[in-house]
Amino acid sequence: MLRRRALGRGALLVALLVAIPLGTPVPVAYADQVRDRQYWIADYGIDRAWGITRGAGVRIAIIDTGIDGSHQDLLGAVVAGTDVSGLGSADGQTPLGSDRRHGTMVASLAAGRGNNGTDGVIGSAPEAQLLSVSMSFSGGDVSPDDQIATAVRWAVDNGADVISLSLTRNTRDWPESWDRAFSYAAANDVVVVAAAGNRGSGTVAVGAPATMPGVLTVGGVTREGLASDTASSQGITIGVMAPGEGLVGAVPGGNYVSWSGTSGATPVVAGIVALVRAAYPNLDAANVINRVLVTARPASDTTPDPLYGYGLVDAYAAVTADVPLVSANPLGSIDDWIVLHRRQEGNPIVVPLGPPGTSADEQAQPVMAEPVAAGTELDIVPYAITGLFGLGFLVALTSGLVLVLQRPRNR
Repeated sequence: MLRRRALGRGALLVALLVAIPLGTPVPVAYADQVRDRQYWIADYGIDRAWGITRGAGVRIAIIDTGIDGSHQDLLGAVVAGTDVSGLGSADGQTPLGSDRRHGTMVASLAAGRGNNGTDGVIGSAPEAQLLSVSMSFSGGDVSPDDQIATAVRWAVDNGADVISLSLTRNTRDWPESWDRAFSYAAANDVVVVAAAGNRGSGTVAVGAPATMPGVLTVGGVTREGLASDTASSQGITIGVMAPGEGLVGAVPGGNYVSWSGTSGATPVVAGIVALVRAAYPNLDAANVINRVLVTARPASDTTPDPLYGYGLVDAYAAVTADVPLVSANPLGSIDDWIVLHRRQEGNPIVVPLGPPGTSADEQAQPVMAEPVAAGTELDIVPYAITGLFGLGFLVALTSGLVLVLQRPRNR
């Protein structure tokens, strides 16, 4: 497990998601056919990056519906886990809810091992370790807001180097309860990667956590490298673009699915971040993020661009290019944002706790708030999702169309 502690603090975000309708079953696909469909492994320089590193020693936390670690493509990948919903198993490996497949799909694209090495789903960082943090997007006694805050802190305390969040709000704001959790992650040098959301699911503009300072936001493109009309939202906080259409992923029970959405683009990038962390173990989170941004392939005349961000992520360039060091996260600081935007007269703003084991005397002192004009506070918009599942969920997922690919039990 790599452990680094931040030199600077980047902002981290969490948010609500737009649920996606499930598709209909399609004909049987063998694991070797699944590998053949992973076009992004070559197109985004991931296979070339493997000549440098495959992500060994890096931990990626997947905060989602839970990972089925018994899937043949994920055997040995999940090294620890927990459940923050009160509905799952203690190890976080019991998929939850009607969207229970989502967490396993996401995990396979980040760090799938590939069945027998040459077939099945292989992730961007096939030797990285996974932390499975299961949460429920509906039901249970713990609100999704509280689940997410708890999940982020648990991931940090259990050695996460990267946190992958394939979920988003349809609003730019986020609950104050997330401020401390994500600032805690930033203070402990953890890179947070979040999905931009999908226009096809009603997310017209990027929502939190992708709007939060310091978070590496991922949009989705077609195989041709064009911004997806359905599988990506747009906004000034886009960091990089990654494949968002024609994806394949593992699902519980040993099967596979074909799907689209920034839910898939996000773990592809999270895995690439893991490759950078493995290749440069002494780089802090700010410089890891900067390296991913500046080595991306520009997709427009403007960089960053509100549709493409810094461009299409390039795994090989990210682990090999000569990139000057930076002193701060180029995507901003959550702590600076808190000081500017969470100020209410009479309420102190407490800077988040430092790394695990830091004594109270070593903690940063509270910053006293200053009054602001009435009406400047961010309003939290009620949660709602669209799609097959209807309204009422507090959190939804950033997947697109999902088609089931049944895997034969015997070959």
